[in-house]
Amino acid sequence: MHKNYSKAASAVLFAFASSLIGCSQPQQTIDTLITAKHIYQGGDSAPIEGVIGIDQGNIVFVGPKLPENMTAQQRIDAGDNIVAPGFIDTHTHACNDFGKDQSNLNLNYTTQGVTTVFCSVDGGGPVDVAGKFAEYEAQGIGTNVALYIGHGSVRKAVMGKENRPASDNELVQMKTLVEQAMQAGALGLSTGLYYVPGNYANLNEVVELAKVAASYHGVYDSHIRDESSYSIGLLAAIQEVITIGEQAHIPVHIAHIKALGVDVWGQSTEVIAMINEARQNGVDVSADQYPWKASGTSIAGSLVPREVMAGNAQTYLARMEDETTWPELKVAMQENLRRRGGAESLLISDPKRPDIRGKNLQQVAELWQISPIDAARKIIIEGNARVASFNMSEQDINAFMVQPWVMTSSDGSTGHPRKYATFPKKFATYVKQESLLSIQQFIAQSSTVPATTFGLLNRGTLKVGSIADIVIFDENRFKPKADYLHPEVLSEGVEWLLLNGQIVIAQHQASKTLAGQVIRQSQNIQ
Repeated sequence: MHKNYSKAASAVLFAFASSLIGCSQPQQTIDTLITAKHIYQGGDSAPIEGVIGIDQGNIVFVGPKLPENMTAQQRIDAGDNIVAPGFIDTHTHACNDFGKDQSNLNLNYTTQGVTTVFCSVDGGGPVDVAGKFAEYEAQGIGTNVALYIGHGSVRKAVMGKENRPASDNELVQMKTLVEQAMQAGALGLSTGLYYVPGNYANLNEVVELAKVAASYHGVYDSHIRDESSYSIGLLAAIQEVITIGEQAHIPVHIAHIKALGVDVWGQSTEVIAMINEARQNGVDVSADQYPWKASGTSIAGSLVPREVMAGNAQTYLARMEDETTWPELKVAMQENLRRRGGAESLLISDPKRPDIRGKNLQQVAELWQISPIDAARKIIIEGNARVASFNMSEQDINAFMVQPWVMTSSDGSTGHPRKYATFPKKFATYVKQESLLSIQQFIAQSSTVPATTFGLLNRGTLKVGSIADIVIFDENRFKPKADYLHPEVLSEGVEWLLLNGQIVIAQHQASKTLAGQVIRQSQNIQ
């Protein structure tokens, strides 16, 4: 998509000079040397045995052995462990955990081997991107962070949660906010067209805002309008993303691609065909995916029609409590529950609801001796609850996972193990157990493909001039420890992690070093 070439000219020149035979070279001391039997440099390249030299945050040497004139202040012997580019998670809610009163280490991600997270997805996040970047730089962060400008946040700032098209004047105001964010370094525009208030926007509004992002070489990222059969249907929602790419002349990215619910199981075949055709026709389409059968949402998010959620919280809850309209709403929610796979498919995982956590909606209904929909209504009125929604088929998961334009993401949220265990889950299940992916494919989808797709071309590979974001993991221990009832258990298997050349995990022990950097989109344009 975008192009960015490392400015580490001195490192490149040194590596070139070191390769000259018969020339006397001055002695150089570098920061760190990694020795390993299995170095995966990224992409589809086969692993090599050798060494990696790191100095001042950059990789300055990769080869079978260190030049005689080069010594290192510290050495890491990776042994039989896998050495790979640090993983890049393109769809997270990690920034919700960054704050002045928190450690900001982002341990749930670093212990997965993740060195870079993208935030402000699904149309959310702060409108003031410049201010948020400055805040992160002042307080320190445990991983690299890139931000989108969220369409939903922009819409709320201009017109609240009103369920109507934007006026011409309101659209101008929204364009101004998007432009300011892009000038501050946002990756692009993110939308949550399934959520309120993004759901209330028409195609023209989204296209016009995407054009602003495109003018700054940005990307359009979307939680699509329908991953199931709630409104326009999965196939129409995919087509909407492609149309936005065509009309706004912008690369488009589909967040957590899936076929959600019994009505659309098997439609992965058609979705893949649509995307491949669009790519052949010149539309730059990509997607990310998490390797879990259950999505993470809430009772309200999965069951309540979007028009009921319009306005403020008080208005929304008044509609839920209105006995005169409840019979009609109950029918609509019952249909949404059917789409999701029934009451047994929704597992209450919210730690704020210990009274029902670990039970599915059917079990809660039996406990309370009411119908599942009445139980859902009661939960919502009492403050809602996070759920793991088991709504995907293994056939669709596998079909999407092997596509070259699909990358790994977590969509990490409270009450779901994907926040703590996505990357090891994908490796343990789909590489080690099922052999659906090779180690090279897993590493490419987790580092090189996202780096290339989003223009972070000085990350995602282990080459001279690359920034030294490096994960070293034990392929036999790299496994998820979290599950749906214990979603906040740190993963294991990452032995070492380097972030911008600094060691943040050493011999599987995490330090308190905040080595992360803000990644501004403007830095990724030549």
